[in-house]
Amino acid sequence: MTVRGPAVTVTGRLSRRAANRATLARQLLLDRACLPVPRALEHLVGLQAQAPDAPYVGLWSRLAGFRTEHLARAITDRDAVRVRLMRATVHLVTAADWVALRPCVQPVLDQAFAGQSFAKQLAGVDLGEVLSAAAALLAQAPMTRAEIGRALASRWPGRDPTALAYAVGYLFPVVQVPPRGIWGARGPARWAPAESWLGRGLDQHPDLERLLVRYLGAFGPATVKDVQTWSGLTRLAEVADRLGPALRRFRDDAGQELLDLPDAPRPGPEVPAPPRFLPEYDNVLLSHADRSRIVTGGRPIPLPPGFGGTRGTLLVDGMFQGTWQITRSGQRATLRIETFARLAGTDAGAVTEEGARLLAFAAAEADPDVVLSAAGS
Repeated sequence: MTVRGPAVTVTGRLSRRAANRATLARQLLLDRACLPVPRALEHLVGLQAQAPDAPYVGLWSRLAGFRTEHLARAITDRDAVRVRLMRATVHLVTAADWVALRPCVQPVLDQAFAGQSFAKQLAGVDLGEVLSAAAALLAQAPMTRAEIGRALASRWPGRDPTALAYAVGYLFPVVQVPPRGIWGARGPARWAPAESWLGRGLDQHPDLERLLVRYLGAFGPATVKDVQTWSGLTRLAEVADRLGPALRRFRDDAGQELLDLPDAPRPGPEVPAPPRFLPEYDNVLLSHADRSRIVTGGRPIPLPPGFGGTRGTLLVDGMFQGTWQITRSGQRATLRIETFARLAGTDAGAVTEEGARLLAFAAAEADPDVVLSAAGS
Protein backbone atom coordinates (compact mmCIF):
# COMPACT_ATOMS: atom_id res chain seq x y z
CA MET A 1 0.00 0.00 0.00
CA THR A 2 1.30 3.42 -0.94
CA VAL A 3 0.06 6.19 1.29
CA ARG A 4 -0.63 9.37 -0.56
CA GLY A 5 -1.68 12.58 1.03
CA PRO A 6 -1.58 16.33 0.66
CA ALA A 7 1.78 18.03 0.28
CA VAL A 8 2.37 18.48 4.01
CA THR A 9 5.93 19.76 4.29
CA VAL A 10 5.68 22.18 7.19
CA THR A 11 8.72 21.89 9.46
CA GLY A 12 8.14 22.59 13.15
CA ARG A 13 9.80 21.79 16.46
CA LEU A 14 8.66 19.31 19.06
CA SER A 15 10.08 19.30 22.55
CA ARG A 16 10.82 16.02 24.30
CA ARG A 17 7.78 16.51 26.51
CA ALA A 18 5.55 17.20 23.50
CA ALA A 19 6.83 14.02 21.86
CA ASN A 20 6.11 12.18 25.11
CA ARG A 21 2.50 13.33 25.15
CA ALA A 22 2.03 12.49 21.46
CA THR A 23 3.32 8.95 21.95
CA LEU A 24 1.26 8.43 25.11
CA ALA A 25 -1.87 9.57 23.28
CA ARG A 26 -1.29 7.10 20.47
CA GLN A 27 -0.47 4.35 22.94
CA LEU A 28 -3.86 4.97 24.62
CA LEU A 29 -2.06 5.87 27.85
CA LEU A 30 -3.49 9.36 28.35
CA ASP A 31 -7.12 8.25 28.32
CA ARG A 32 -8.41 4.69 28.26
CA ALA A 33 -10.07 4.00 24.92
CA CYS A 34 -13.44 2.41 24.27
CA LEU A 35 -12.26 -0.12 21.69
CA PRO A 36 -12.75 -3.85 21.18
CA VAL A 37 -9.59 -5.87 21.65
CA PRO A 38 -8.88 -6.58 17.94
CA ARG A 39 -9.16 -2.90 17.01
CA ALA A 40 -6.92 -1.92 19.91
CA LEU A 41 -4.30 -4.48 18.90
CA GLU A 42 -4.32 -3.20 15.33
CA HIS A 43 -4.06 0.40 16.49
CA LEU A 44 -1.04 -0.51 18.65
CA VAL A 45 0.46 -2.74 15.92
CA GLY A 46 0.43 -5.52 18.50
CA LEU A 47 1.77 -5.95 22.00
CA GLN A 48 5.03 -7.47 23.13
CA ALA A 49 4.11 -10.90 24.51
CA GLN A 50 7.07 -13.02 25.59
CA ALA A 51 5.37 -13.21 28.99
CA PRO A 52 1.93 -14.68 28.17
CA ASP A 53 -0.10 -12.74 30.75
CA ALA A 54 1.63 -9.40 30.16
CA PRO A 55 -0.67 -8.22 27.31
CA TYR A 56 -3.65 -8.45 29.66
CA VAL A 57 -2.16 -5.81 31.95
CA GLY A 58 -1.11 -3.79 28.90
CA LEU A 59 -4.67 -3.74 27.59
CA TRP A 60 -6.17 -3.09 31.04
CA SER A 61 -4.07 0.09 31.24
CA ARG A 62 -5.28 1.19 27.82
CA LEU A 63 -8.92 0.13 27.43
CA ALA A 64 -12.00 1.17 29.36
CA GLY A 65 -13.86 -1.77 30.86
CA PHE A 66 -11.30 -4.34 29.76
CA ARG A 67 -11.69 -7.83 31.24
CA THR A 68 -9.43 -10.84 30.83
CA GLU A 69 -12.08 -12.78 28.93
CA HIS A 70 -12.10 -10.14 26.18
CA LEU A 71 -8.56 -11.02 25.12
CA ALA A 72 -8.91 -14.73 25.92
CA ARG A 73 -11.90 -14.89 23.58
CA ALA A 74 -10.00 -13.16 20.78
CA ILE A 75 -7.22 -15.75 21.10
CA THR A 76 -9.49 -18.79 21.24
CA ASP A 77 -11.56 -17.43 18.34
CA ARG A 78 -8.29 -17.03 16.37
CA ASP A 79 -8.82 -13.31 15.90
CA ALA A 80 -5.55 -12.70 17.77
CA VAL A 81 -2.39 -14.78 17.67
CA ARG A 82 0.94 -15.05 19.50
CA VAL A 83 3.73 -15.04 16.92
CA ARG A 84 7.37 -14.15 16.42
CA LEU A 85 7.48 -10.80 14.63
CA MET A 86 9.19 -7.46 15.22
CA ARG A 87 12.79 -7.74 16.45
CA ALA A 88 12.28 -11.51 16.17
CA THR A 89 10.39 -11.40 19.48
CA VAL A 90 6.98 -12.82 20.37
CA HIS A 91 4.12 -10.39 19.81
CA LEU A 92 0.36 -10.58 20.17
CA VAL A 93 -1.30 -9.29 16.99
CA THR A 94 -4.52 -9.72 15.08
CA ALA A 95 -4.72 -12.44 12.48
CA ALA A 96 -4.99 -9.79 9.78
CA ASP A 97 -1.83 -8.07 10.98
CA TRP A 98 0.04 -11.36 11.15
CA VAL A 99 -0.46 -12.06 7.45
CA ALA A 100 0.55 -8.49 6.56
CA LEU A 101 3.46 -7.98 8.95
CA ARG A 102 5.28 -11.33 8.80
CA PRO A 103 6.45 -10.85 5.18
CA CYS A 104 7.78 -7.39 6.10
CA VAL A 105 9.92 -8.64 8.97
CA GLN A 106 10.91 -12.04 7.58
CA PRO A 107 14.40 -10.66 6.75
CA VAL A 108 14.79 -9.83 10.45
CA LEU A 109 13.89 -13.40 11.41
CA ASP A 110 16.22 -14.82 8.77
CA GLN A 111 19.10 -12.70 10.02
CA ALA A 112 18.35 -13.45 13.67
CA PHE A 113 18.51 -17.19 13.02
CA ALA A 114 21.59 -16.93 10.83
CA GLY A 115 23.44 -15.15 13.63
CA GLN A 116 22.81 -17.91 16.16
CA SER A 117 24.98 -20.93 16.91
CA PHE A 118 22.00 -23.06 15.92
CA ALA A 119 22.45 -22.04 12.27
CA LYS A 120 26.10 -23.10 12.35
CA GLN A 121 25.10 -26.48 13.78
CA LEU A 122 22.89 -27.03 10.72
CA ALA A 123 25.57 -26.22 8.15
CA GLY A 124 25.09 -28.45 5.12
CA VAL A 125 21.48 -29.25 5.95
CA ASP A 126 18.84 -28.33 3.36
CA LEU A 127 16.67 -26.04 5.48
CA GLY A 128 13.92 -26.17 2.87
CA GLU A 129 13.62 -29.90 3.52
CA VAL A 130 13.60 -29.29 7.26
CA LEU A 131 10.73 -26.82 6.95
CA SER A 132 8.78 -29.16 4.65
CA ALA A 133 9.17 -31.98 7.16
CA ALA A 134 8.09 -29.67 9.97
CA ALA A 135 5.01 -28.61 8.01
CA ALA A 136 3.98 -32.24 7.62
CA LEU A 137 4.49 -32.89 11.35
CA LEU A 138 2.61 -29.81 12.50
CA ALA A 139 -0.27 -30.52 10.13
CA GLN A 140 -1.07 -33.51 12.34
CA ALA A 141 -1.17 -31.65 15.68
CA PRO A 142 0.41 -28.66 17.44
CA MET A 143 3.78 -29.48 18.97
CA THR A 144 6.19 -27.97 21.47
CA ARG A 145 9.66 -26.89 20.41
CA ALA A 146 11.14 -29.96 22.11
CA GLU A 147 8.68 -32.28 20.34
CA ILE A 148 9.46 -30.71 16.97
CA GLY A 149 13.19 -31.06 17.58
CA ARG A 150 12.98 -34.73 18.58
CA ALA A 151 10.79 -35.60 15.60
CA LEU A 152 13.08 -33.86 13.11
CA ALA A 153 16.21 -35.35 14.69
CA SER A 154 14.96 -38.81 13.77
CA ARG A 155 15.26 -37.78 10.11
CA TRP A 156 18.50 -35.84 10.56
CA PRO A 157 20.39 -38.00 13.05
CA GLY A 158 23.48 -36.40 14.50
CA ARG A 159 22.00 -32.90 14.20
CA ASP A 160 21.08 -30.96 17.31
CA PRO A 161 17.29 -31.28 17.90
CA THR A 162 17.15 -27.81 19.46
CA ALA A 163 18.81 -26.27 16.41
CA LEU A 164 16.32 -28.00 14.11
CA ALA A 165 13.41 -26.73 16.20
CA TYR A 166 14.75 -23.17 16.26
CA ALA A 167 15.05 -23.21 12.47
CA VAL A 168 11.34 -23.96 12.31
CA GLY A 169 10.46 -21.25 14.84
CA TYR A 170 12.29 -18.54 12.91
CA LEU A 171 11.90 -19.59 9.30
CA PHE A 172 8.49 -21.29 9.10
CA PRO A 173 5.27 -19.31 9.71
CA VAL A 174 3.89 -20.79 12.92
CA VAL A 175 1.64 -19.48 15.69
CA GLN A 176 1.41 -20.35 19.38
CA VAL A 177 -1.95 -21.91 20.13
CA PRO A 178 -4.16 -21.86 23.25
CA PRO A 179 -4.11 -22.49 26.14
CA ARG A 180 -0.83 -20.52 25.85
CA GLY A 181 -1.74 -16.86 26.12
CA ILE A 182 -4.95 -17.44 28.09
CA TRP A 183 -4.94 -15.52 31.39
CA GLY A 184 -3.71 -17.76 34.19
CA ALA A 185 -3.19 -20.81 31.95
CA ARG A 186 0.11 -22.59 32.33
CA GLY A 187 2.03 -25.07 30.23
CA PRO A 188 4.52 -25.20 27.38
CA ALA A 189 4.09 -23.26 24.17
CA ARG A 190 2.74 -25.38 21.32
CA TRP A 191 3.05 -24.31 17.70
CA ALA A 192 0.81 -24.84 14.69
CA PRO A 193 1.13 -23.80 11.03
CA ALA A 194 -0.21 -20.28 10.73
CA GLU A 195 -1.95 -20.88 7.41
CA SER A 196 -4.04 -23.83 8.63
CA TRP A 197 -4.71 -22.26 12.04
CA LEU A 198 -5.96 -19.01 10.54
CA GLY A 199 -7.34 -20.30 7.25
CA ARG A 200 -5.32 -17.83 5.20
CA GLY A 201 -1.83 -17.45 3.81
CA LEU A 202 0.66 -14.63 4.16
CA ASP A 203 0.52 -11.56 1.95
CA GLN A 204 2.74 -12.02 -1.07
CA HIS A 205 4.02 -8.46 -1.30
CA PRO A 206 5.61 -6.86 1.79
CA ASP A 207 4.41 -3.28 2.21
CA LEU A 208 7.11 -1.38 4.06
CA GLU A 209 5.49 1.98 3.46
CA ARG A 210 2.38 0.80 5.24
CA LEU A 211 4.55 -0.63 8.02
CA LEU A 212 6.22 2.72 8.62
CA VAL A 213 2.89 4.55 8.60
CA ARG A 214 1.43 2.07 11.08
CA TYR A 215 4.42 2.56 13.38
CA LEU A 216 4.03 6.34 13.36
CA GLY A 217 0.35 6.00 14.14
CA ALA A 218 1.19 3.99 17.26
CA PHE A 219 4.58 5.34 18.39
CA GLY A 220 5.27 8.59 16.57
CA PRO A 221 6.50 11.16 16.05
CA ALA A 222 9.76 9.31 15.55
CA THR A 223 13.08 9.14 13.75
CA VAL A 224 13.93 6.58 11.11
CA LYS A 225 16.22 4.95 13.69
CA ASP A 226 13.26 4.62 16.02
CA VAL A 227 11.28 2.71 13.39
CA GLN A 228 14.27 0.49 12.73
CA THR A 229 14.71 -0.24 16.45
CA TRP A 230 11.07 -1.28 16.75
CA SER A 231 10.99 -3.45 13.64
CA GLY A 232 14.57 -4.71 13.45
CA LEU A 233 14.68 -3.67 9.78
CA THR A 234 17.29 -1.44 8.17
CA ARG A 235 17.36 1.07 5.29
CA LEU A 236 13.98 2.52 6.19
CA ALA A 237 15.14 6.03 5.29
CA GLU A 238 14.51 5.00 1.70
CA VAL A 239 10.94 4.07 2.62
CA ALA A 240 10.42 7.43 4.35
CA ASP A 241 11.76 9.20 1.28
CA ARG A 242 9.25 7.40 -0.92
CA LEU A 243 6.42 8.61 1.31
CA GLY A 244 7.67 12.18 0.79
CA PRO A 245 4.98 14.81 1.37
CA ALA A 246 2.62 12.24 2.93
CA LEU A 247 4.67 12.74 6.10
CA ARG A 248 5.13 15.80 8.25
CA ARG A 249 8.63 16.49 9.56
CA PHE A 250 9.68 18.13 12.83
CA ARG A 251 12.92 18.74 14.71
CA ASP A 252 13.36 17.57 18.29
CA ASP A 253 15.38 19.22 21.07
CA ALA A 254 18.58 17.65 19.71
CA GLY A 255 17.90 18.72 16.13
CA GLN A 256 16.99 15.23 14.93
CA GLU A 257 14.32 14.90 12.28
CA LEU A 258 11.06 13.42 13.54
CA LEU A 259 8.65 11.92 11.04
CA ASP A 260 4.93 11.99 11.66
CA LEU A 261 1.52 11.65 10.08
CA PRO A 262 -0.15 14.96 9.29
CA ASP A 263 -3.37 14.26 11.18
CA ALA A 264 -1.97 12.21 14.08
CA PRO A 265 -2.74 13.51 17.61
CA ARG A 266 -0.09 15.79 19.10
CA PRO A 267 -1.54 17.07 22.39
CA GLY A 268 0.25 19.93 24.06
CA PRO A 269 3.12 19.25 26.44
CA GLU A 270 1.06 20.41 29.43
CA VAL A 271 -1.70 17.86 28.93
CA PRO A 272 -1.82 15.80 32.15
CA ALA A 273 -0.68 12.18 32.01
CA PRO A 274 -2.23 9.96 34.70
CA PRO A 275 -0.17 7.20 36.35
CA ARG A 276 -0.13 3.98 34.37
CA PHE A 277 1.04 0.50 35.34
CA LEU A 278 2.74 -1.23 32.42
CA PRO A 279 3.58 -4.92 32.19
CA GLU A 280 7.05 -6.26 31.57
CA TYR A 281 8.29 -5.88 27.97
CA ASP A 282 5.77 -3.14 27.15
CA ASN A 283 6.48 -1.80 23.68
CA VAL A 284 6.16 1.85 24.68
CA LEU A 285 9.46 1.46 26.58
CA LEU A 286 11.27 -0.61 23.96
CA SER A 287 10.30 0.76 20.57
CA HIS A 288 12.47 3.86 20.14
CA ALA A 289 16.21 4.14 19.55
CA ASP A 290 16.10 7.27 21.73
CA ARG A 291 14.03 6.34 24.79
CA SER A 292 14.50 9.68 26.51
CA ARG A 293 10.93 10.82 25.80
CA ILE A 294 9.84 8.31 28.48
CA VAL A 295 13.04 7.01 30.14
CA THR A 296 15.44 9.46 31.79
CA GLY A 297 19.13 8.95 32.39
CA GLY A 298 19.40 5.87 30.22
CA ARG A 299 17.82 3.81 33.00
CA PRO A 300 17.63 0.10 31.98
CA ILE A 301 14.22 -1.45 31.47
CA PRO A 302 13.69 -4.49 33.74
CA LEU A 303 12.94 -7.63 31.75
CA PRO A 304 12.02 -10.26 34.35
CA PRO A 305 11.33 -13.91 33.41
CA GLY A 306 8.03 -15.62 34.06
CA PHE A 307 4.48 -15.77 32.79
CA GLY A 308 3.81 -12.06 33.33
CA GLY A 309 0.93 -10.14 34.79
CA THR A 310 2.50 -9.74 38.24
CA ARG A 311 5.25 -7.15 37.75
CA GLY A 312 6.22 -4.31 35.51
CA THR A 313 6.99 -0.61 35.30
CA LEU A 314 5.22 2.55 36.44
CA LEU A 315 4.68 5.77 34.52
CA VAL A 316 4.16 8.95 36.53
CA ASP A 317 3.57 12.17 34.59
CA GLY A 318 4.30 10.14 31.48
CA MET A 319 7.78 9.06 32.55
CA PHE A 320 9.26 5.78 33.80
CA GLN A 321 9.48 6.44 37.52
CA GLY A 322 9.23 3.09 39.27
CA THR A 323 8.51 -0.62 39.28
CA TRP A 324 5.75 -2.78 40.72
CA GLN A 325 5.17 -6.38 41.74
CA ILE A 326 2.18 -8.36 42.98
CA THR A 327 2.81 -11.11 45.53
CA ARG A 328 0.35 -13.42 47.26
CA SER A 329 0.16 -14.88 50.73
CA GLY A 330 -2.94 -16.88 51.51
CA GLN A 331 -5.96 -14.77 50.69
CA ARG A 332 -3.97 -11.52 50.52
CA ALA A 333 -2.52 -9.97 47.37
CA THR A 334 0.04 -7.22 47.91
CA LEU A 335 1.04 -4.72 45.27
CA ARG A 336 4.46 -3.30 46.12
CA ILE A 337 5.30 -0.14 44.21
CA GLU A 338 8.83 1.25 44.44
CA THR A 339 9.54 4.62 42.86
CA PHE A 340 13.00 5.92 42.06
CA ALA A 341 12.35 9.07 44.11
CA ARG A 342 9.71 10.08 46.62
CA LEU A 343 6.51 11.22 44.90
CA ALA A 344 4.65 14.42 45.66
CA GLY A 345 1.49 13.95 47.67
CA THR A 346 -0.93 14.29 44.76
CA ASP A 347 1.10 11.88 42.60
CA ALA A 348 1.43 9.41 45.47
CA GLY A 349 -2.33 9.44 45.98
CA ALA A 350 -3.04 8.94 42.28
CA VAL A 351 -0.54 6.07 42.05
CA THR A 352 -2.04 4.35 45.10
CA GLU A 353 -5.57 4.68 43.69
CA GLU A 354 -4.51 3.31 40.31
CA GLY A 355 -2.65 0.51 42.08
CA ALA A 356 -5.82 -0.48 43.93
CA ARG A 357 -7.61 -0.69 40.57
CA LEU A 358 -4.78 -2.87 39.20
CA LEU A 359 -5.17 -5.28 42.11
CA ALA A 360 -8.93 -5.40 41.56
CA PHE A 361 -8.20 -6.47 37.99
CA ALA A 362 -5.25 -8.83 38.42
CA ALA A 363 -6.19 -10.37 41.80
CA ALA A 364 -9.92 -9.78 42.11
CA GLU A 365 -10.53 -12.71 44.44
CA ALA A 366 -7.88 -11.69 47.00
CA ASP A 367 -7.81 -9.19 49.85
CA PRO A 368 -5.89 -6.18 48.41
CA ASP A 369 -2.95 -4.37 49.94
CA VAL A 370 -1.05 -1.53 48.23
CA VAL A 371 2.39 -0.57 49.51
CA LEU A 372 4.11 2.50 48.05
CA SER A 373 7.73 3.29 48.85
CA ALA A 374 10.68 5.14 47.38
CA ALA A 375 14.04 3.52 46.70
CA GLY A 376 16.36 3.88 49.67
CA SER A 377 13.63 4.99 52.05
